[in-house]
Amino acid sequence: MKTIAIGIGENKNVLNAIKSIENENINFKLVHDDEDLINAILNPDIDAVIRGSLKASKVMKNLKEKFKDKFIFRATYIIDNNKEFLLTPVGIDEGDSLENKLNIAIECGNFLTKQGKIPKIAILADGRKGDYGRSIRINESIEESEKLKELIDKKTKFDVKNYYILIEQALKDKCNIIIAPDGIFGNVLFRSLVLINSWPSYGAITFGLSQIYIDTSRDQSIEGYIRSIDLAYNLSNI
Repeated sequence: MKTIAIGIGENKNVLNAIKSIENENINFKLVHDDEDLINAILNPDIDAVIRGSLKASKVMKNLKEKFKDKFIFRATYIIDNNKEFLLTPVGIDEGDSLENKLNIAIECGNFLTKQGKIPKIAILADGRKGDYGRSIRINESIEESEKLKELIDKKTKFDVKNYYILIEQALKDKCNIIIAPDGIFGNVLFRSLVLINSWPSYGAITFGLSQIYIDTSRDQSIEGYIRSIDLAYNLSNI
């Protein structure tokens, strides 16, 4: 029996998702505020925690304060037809440095390797390579994406390619780790793919914690919350 804590906020789709689960090996613990959700993450008797429809800003802020020695970030796990990939960073305050994105690439690559998958990393930038010179921001983003590619090649043996702004080509090439230029870019990609275009997301895996914490959107559908519960349960059994 696995105990999964899940947050209940204004979006009641999460309650309907729980009612739809027929797995007798899951014991659900419902939590209704940020503090109880954080306590659940810290509770060793709870096997996995899902944000559900609670607000996330205070939760991530508190986790980063409690685990100051840990590098904590999120990667959304998306599966659609023959596409399966981690999209990261997706927190608007994450991935704001070259060092952070290098750590993100390494952590995501190691995670997929443990799942028996071969990491294939796509790095994104704010423009095509030929857009260099159009603005200072675009120049800096392109330069940083190229440095990141070099660092990943140097620090790992993962397959990595700089796709610049061409995410469509990265997905066509079946990359399973998509690294956005920063968390704001990644968050917009998540909302475009999942909340607007309805690509199936299993939630965002929180890296850097020994506990399993799946971050979910407050606006997710019933099916989306069901997928997050399935992911939390499967990870708790590994």
